[in-house]
Amino acid sequence: MLDFWLSAGLLLLAALAFMLIPLLRGRRAQAVEDRTALNVALYQERLAELTAQQTAGTLSAEQFETGKAEAARELLADTEGRGALHSSNLGKVIPLLAALAVPALGFGLYLHWGGSQQVELARAYESTPRTLEEMTERLEQTVKVQPEAAEAWYFLGRAYMAQERYADAAAAFGKAADLADRPAEVLGQLAQAQFFAGNRQWTPEIQSLTDEALRADPQEGTSLGLLGIGAYEAGRYAEAIGYWQRLLAGLPADDAARQPIESGIERAKAKVLEAGGTLPAEPVMASNTPALKVRVELAPALRDQVQPGDSLFVFAKAASGPPMPLAVKRLTVADLPVEVSLSDADAMMPQLKISGFAQIQLTARISRAGNATAGEWMGKVPPVANDEAALQTIVIDSPDAH
Repeated sequence: MLDFWLSAGLLLLAALAFMLIPLLRGRRAQAVEDRTALNVALYQERLAELTAQQTAGTLSAEQFETGKAEAARELLADTEGRGALHSSNLGKVIPLLAALAVPALGFGLYLHWGGSQQVELARAYESTPRTLEEMTERLEQTVKVQPEAAEAWYFLGRAYMAQERYADAAAAFGKAADLADRPAEVLGQLAQAQFFAGNRQWTPEIQSLTDEALRADPQEGTSLGLLGIGAYEAGRYAEAIGYWQRLLAGLPADDAARQPIESGIERAKAKVLEAGGTLPAEPVMASNTPALKVRVELAPALRDQVQPGDSLFVFAKAASGPPMPLAVKRLTVADLPVEVSLSDADAMMPQLKISGFAQIQLTARISRAGNATAGEWMGKVPPVANDEAALQTIVIDSPDAH
């Protein structure tokens, strides 16, 4: 900020110069005026002396006129070139008050409407933070200066979670959710922060948040993982297995997060067997289970209007039946063009499978907010039979009508 204040100081000096120079000129004019008045007074005294001498008879009329002309010449010589005298009604007080008021008023207006905090924030982000605490401080400053920045609130929540400041994280995620129209990913993070802030106690509010997240995105990972944890800690081991298996189904084969989830599933299975229960069926696609093959492409006209990180949802719905998707795959725009398959193994609910409905509607949607139910662009094909073997090509080329 030093260079900014130096520049402001120079501009202030220039402004003061315009205000004070007329005042200084006024003082010089006053000095000229005083000297002229003195010369006039001396001239008048000289005339009085000449008149007295003429009256006394010591000067002749000719000598009187000569002396008078001499005094007049001296007066003209002293005042010649000084120009006309200008009078001003401003005086000294008004220019001085204006010189003081202008910088004070300018500083006040800048503090109210200026961008000093934004300038300081931009400078802070010029260097890479060295610690998590430093990054947290920057994010806190960001949301203070830009309270409507949903992404800043979200990343601040993530920073708080890394520091185990769960209550602060819940507040930050709550702000991000409200500002960003409650996307599924943020709702899942909010539910998780509330869960840990409440000493791992499951509450109706947490259940409501995870339900809302999964309605928007049935494969929202944080919510599925959290529901599995909640079910496991409540002793509902079979339910925990179901949530974690759904979570695994949406993860890439080489994802590092698979290992701890698989370990959790194995522990839950052991608990079920210890209690004498039976394990839930593995969500493995049987060899005779139909799979709909889908290729998704992006229309060339939209390539400049999407971002690589935008969420891509490919889902199958019953052409005539429940409105919720039967199967969903989540990717990103960076994966396009891409080929996926949708089958009963991808079912969101065991009782709602592709094989249970004769006609299936295949749709692809791009959502910047990560919302499976509403986005910016979409594409679909006419309904197909649930056992259609031919590759179906979806071109995303239309605004999403939700």
